[in-house]
Amino acid sequence: MNKIDLLIGFTIGILASILGMFLYITFAVHSDFIAGLQLMKYQGHLGKIVTLGSILDLIAFGILLKMNKELMARGVVLAVILLTIITLFL
Repeated sequence: MNKIDLLIGFTIGILASILGMFLYITFAVHSDFIAGLQLMKYQGHLGKIVTLGSILDLIAFGILLKMNKELMARGVVLAVILLTIITLFL
């Protein structure tokens, strides 16, 4: 059960970040999601987009802690760490 909760939290973290990036690119940049990601990568702003997308991870983390789902909250933190490492090497 512990590994499943961690995996669910990890999935929530990844999906929340992708949703945050999608919302930012769609509403702030006024571009298609894939084209916006390519443009931001070309301009060197991809790390900033991932950071803005991770704001939703903070909200998910707080909600999971409020619901006493500590292992799922750990999964969200693990997702943020993985996204950070991936962003460093892109």
